[in-house]
Amino acid sequence: MKSVAEQIAVIRRGAEQVVPESELVQKLERSLKTGKPLRVKYGIDPTGFDVHLGHTVPLRKLRVFQELGHKAVLIIGNYTALVGDPSGRDQARVRLTPEQVEANARDYFKQVSKVIHIDQAEAVYNGDWFSKMTFLEVMALAGKTTVQRMLERDDFTKRFRKEPSEPIYLHECLYPLMQGQDSVEIRADVELGGSEQLFNLMVGRRLQADAGQEPQVCLTMPILRGLDGEKKMGKSLGNYIGVGESAYDQFAKTMKIPDTLMSEWFTLLTDRSAEEISSLLAAETINPRDAKMTLGKDIVRFYHGETAADAAAEEWLQRISRKEDPPDIPEGKVPADNLTDGKMLVSKLLVTLKLAPSNNEARRLIQGGGVTIGPDREKITDVNGTAAITSGLIVRVGSRKVVRVRVE
Repeated sequence: MKSVAEQIAVIRRGAEQVVPESELVQKLERSLKTGKPLRVKYGIDPTGFDVHLGHTVPLRKLRVFQELGHKAVLIIGNYTALVGDPSGRDQARVRLTPEQVEANARDYFKQVSKVIHIDQAEAVYNGDWFSKMTFLEVMALAGKTTVQRMLERDDFTKRFRKEPSEPIYLHECLYPLMQGQDSVEIRADVELGGSEQLFNLMVGRRLQADAGQEPQVCLTMPILRGLDGEKKMGKSLGNYIGVGESAYDQFAKTMKIPDTLMSEWFTLLTDRSAEEISSLLAAETINPRDAKMTLGKDIVRFYHGETAADAAAEEWLQRISRKEDPPDIPEGKVPADNLTDGKMLVSKLLVTLKLAPSNNEARRLIQGGGVTIGPDREKITDVNGTAAITSGLIVRVGSRKVVRVRVE
């Protein structure tokens, strides 16, 4: 096992806050002396189907702790998901049904295994204890905090002061207590979370102390900005990269991020040292595109392997830089009786080939200049335009959606 100083250096990399760091040092010293690994907790609520790179920031830190010899404890929040975390929210979350949560949990577990060493982790559902609590026990848990303390949260304060005020539901106030109780149940030494989670993590410290346990250390990670370079990466905003996406899609999306995001993404999504990152981003030594390609390959390599990373980069160069079509183009069927004198509205063609979900969306894509057809990549700009349709005709929407027509 590495020395305490070496462990702190690795743990500190990319972290936003370690509260309190002195206690983490003490815990690491004791762990090194006794050979007993720390129990490092991370909870994830299965509220959707796509684990994205934003989720992986604390997950990657959990993996770092694993590689330092400590025990990762993954909380699948099947009961906290029924409440919904109010952290960073300006309104209450839509509540999910137990059936939705259970379906999501199965998929989350599979996706999370792409980031951490799942076979070495302890994974538990917090429904294992919350489903057994009586109403009296719930009231006792609620009595561990006050309304005044809950209103210390920035998100609740903003909602309370908003004109007209945004409702703060009582069940939302239970969420930090539930997350804190998770720490008591699994006797966490360290808990990981995003920067907006510090309030919840600190509740865990108080509940552990009240239960006679040594309080956990709270380690928060920065919020990863999404593809737009401004807002938090999230499914609802569509500015995310999913860990389950194909190698090419992960790479191509990475190549679209603003240059200003590269330092942040290198730090939070790769294992490269600060020195390597500085060298890669030094404007006088490297083209920004080349640095971004390195970043894209790093991300793809982690989820798909070296061969897939190289292939994704080559395909991107082929499609974008050299304006070539991919080697394997899927076919799309066009019924011959949909043609008039061998022609068809291009907007209708896009819908038929499933390159657009509706005629309105097809027209929007055409107006945006993203539709090209044929070997010469003729750009279609007329929303009412037609094209001669024959088998073998290649139709493109942007650079990522390419279909070869088959008339039948």
